Amino acid sequence: MRGIAHAVLGVVLVAAAPASGLAADGPLASLPYTPGLDPGAMDRGADPCVDFYQYACGGWMRSNPIPSDQARWSVYDKLDDGTQRFLWGILEDVARPEPGRSGDQARVGDFFAACMDEGTVEGRGAEPMRPWLERIRALRSTKELPALLADLHLAWPSGGLLFSFGANQDFGDAEQVIAFADAGGLGLPDRDYYTARDARSKQLRTAYAAHVARMLQLGGDDAAVARAGADRILRLETALAKAQLTRVERRDPRKLHHAMDLAGLQALTPRFDWAAYLAALGAPVGRLNVSEPAFYREVDRQLRTVPLADLRTYLRWQTLHAAARYLSAPFVEADFAFYGKTLHGVPALRPRWKRCVTLVDAQLGEALGKEFVARAFSPELKERTLRMTRLVQRAMEGELASLDWMGPETKRRAAEKLRTMVNKIGYPERWRDYSSVEVRRDDHLGNVVRTNRFEVRRQLAKIGKPLDRGEWQMTPPTVNAYYNAQMNDMNFPAGILQPPLYDPRLDDAPAYGNTGATIGHELTHGFDDEGRQYDAKGNLTDWWTPADAKAFEERTRCIVEQYGRYVVVDDVHVNARLTLGEDVADLGGLVLAWSAWREGTKGAALAPADGLSPEQRFFVGYAQWACANERPENLRAMALTDPHSPFRYRVNGPLANLPEFERAFACKAGQPMVRAQRCRVW
Repeated sequence: MRGIAHAVLGVVLVAAAPASGLAADGPLASLPYTPGLDPGAMDRGADPCVDFYQYACGGWMRSNPIPSDQARWSVYDKLDDGTQRFLWGILEDVARPEPGRSGDQARVGDFFAACMDEGTVEGRGAEPMRPWLERIRALRSTKELPALLADLHLAWPSGGLLFSFGANQDFGDAEQVIAFADAGGLGLPDRDYYTARDARSKQLRTAYAAHVARMLQLGGDDAAVARAGADRILRLETALAKAQLTRVERRDPRKLHHAMDLAGLQALTPRFDWAAYLAALGAPVGRLNVSEPAFYREVDRQLRTVPLADLRTYLRWQTLHAAARYLSAPFVEADFAFYGKTLHGVPALRPRWKRCVTLVDAQLGEALGKEFVARAFSPELKERTLRMTRLVQRAMEGELASLDWMGPETKRRAAEKLRTMVNKIGYPERWRDYSSVEVRRDDHLGNVVRTNRFEVRRQLAKIGKPLDRGEWQMTPPTVNAYYNAQMNDMNFPAGILQPPLYDPRLDDAPAYGNTGATIGHELTHGFDDEGRQYDAKGNLTDWWTPADAKAFEERTRCIVEQYGRYVVVDDVHVNARLTLGEDVADLGGLVLAWSAWREGTKGAALAPADGLSPEQRFFVGYAQWACANERPENLRAMALTDPHSPFRYRVNGPLANLPEFERAFACKAGQPMVRAQRCRVW
C-alpha cells in the first residue's frame, strides 16, 4: 500500500452545490488545481545532497501548518480533504428527497441526511444503546454467550469484541474462500500498548482506564462501579494482548496459516460453543483458518477464570466503544478526547460534515463511488494510467531478466507471477448491490447497524463460493492504492489519480516520479518480504530456491539496517522489521518508475523547466507526494502500528541508494544523500 491517507487525472472536479449556496465551510464547487510539481513547495536554500526532503518539501511544510482537526497534514491528506468536500457536494445534492433519485442515490443521500441531523441524534442521547446494554446485562451464563456475541459481531464488526471472525481466501488454495477466526478483543490500537513498560506507555494505560470508566458512566454505571470495571477490563484485555502475535510476527503469513476443521477450533476453546455461535451468525463453515491458536487458548482460559459480571462489563464497554462516534455529543467527545487528543495529539474534533462524508464512504462506498466516478473519471483517464502501468510492468520484466542474484527457475516463476498480475484502475467493473439495505432518514445509529450487518453477511456468504476476483477492497474516491497478494492484483482507485498526485498537464518526468513510482511500489509488493511468499495464483507456497531466498534476505537485511538507524521522534527509531515491506516497495517502485520513464520518453526531446533538469524534475516529482507535517504524538503512535516509515525517510531513504539521483544533483561521496553501502533488491 502506498498508503498514508485515504487520489483524476487532468480534470477539474465539479460538484453540485447545496441549494442554500456555498457557506464559508461548505462544499467546494470545484477542486483547486495543484500542479504535480510545485516549485513554490521547494526550499531552494537547502542542499539536495544533504536533505533532499527539505529541498523538495521545505516550502510546502512552511506554508501548510497542520489543521486543528488533523494528526498530520500531507499532500495526500490535503487532496483527501478536497475530495471529501467534493463528495460533500454530491451528498448534499442527492440528500434532497426529490423525485428521480436512483435507489443508490436515495440510500447514500438519506444516510448522509440522518448523520447530519444532529438535533435528532442529540435528542435521543444514549437511548439507542439501551437495547444492546440491556441484552448484555441479561447474560446469565457463558452458554448464552455465543448467540449474544454473534449478534454483537454482526452489528459491531470492529474486532474489539473478544475475537474477530470473518471470511478470506484460503492461504493454501486462493480460489477458495473459507472462514477465518482471528485475534481481537482490544480497545487500544495494538497489543504493544498493553505490554510496553516505558513511562509513556504506563501513562497511556492509565488514561485509557480513565476513558473506559468515563464510557461506562455514560452507559449508566456510577463513578465507583465504572472505575472498578475499567480496571478489570484492562486486566482482561492485557491477557488477550499478551497472547497475540506482534505486528512484525503477523507480517509472516506462515505464522497465520493454521487450517483446521470446526472440531479443531472447538478443541482450542472447549468453553465456547462454536456451533451455537455459527448458527446465530448464519455462517456456513467447513474448513477454516485460525490465525493465532495461542490466542484462542487464552480466550478459553479467560472464559474459565473471569467472573461473568466482569465479562458483561467488558462487553458493555466494547459495544459502547464501537458505537460512540454515532451517538450524542457526550459519547463523541469522550471518544475523541482519548483516541484523538491523547493518542494522536489532535486538538479539535473534525466538523460533522467530514465525519458524515467519511462514514457514508465507509458504509456505502461503492454507491457513493458510482456518483464520484460519473462526475470525475473518464475512460481516457483510465487508459492513460493503464499505459503507464504497462510500462512499469515492462520495466520489471527487464529487472527480472537482468538480476545476477536470482537463478533461472525462480526467475521463471517470478516472471509468471508478473505476467498474471491484474491491473484494476479507477473503479470496479461490477458495482455492489445495496438494494437489500434499509436506510432511514431519522435513524442514524440504526443505519450504521444495518449497513454493518449487510457487509458482515455479504462477507460470510462468500464462504464455500467461487472467488470473485473482480472485487475491490477500497472505494473509488479513496486517495490510496494497494496490492493484494492473494488476488495478485494492483488496485488504483480514481481518487488517487488526480492532481497533484497525477498531473498530465505537466511533462512526464514528475508524473512518472509520482504516479509511476506509486505503480511500481504496488507492483513491488508482489515481491517484497511478505508478497514474495505467494505464487502467481495467490497461494501461500514456497516457489523460491533456497539459494535465491537467502540472496533475497541478504539484500533486505541491508534495508533493515539502513532504516533502523532513522529516528522517528525523540528516542523512537523506525521499527525496520515492521516497515520492511513498504521500504522495499518504495525503493523498488522508484527504480521501476525511472526505467519506465526512460522507456516512455525514448527519442523525445526532454527540456529543463523551473530551473530543473528533466532528471531533477523526476526526483522532485517523486518527493513532493510525501510533503507533510506531523504531530509528535502521532509519530509515536504510528511508529508502533504503521508499516510505513515516516515521510522524510520514504523520500531520503530510497534516493540515497540510487546512483541516478547522485548524478542528477552532482552529489559527492560522503554526503548524507549518498550511501556508501547502497541497498538494492529489485
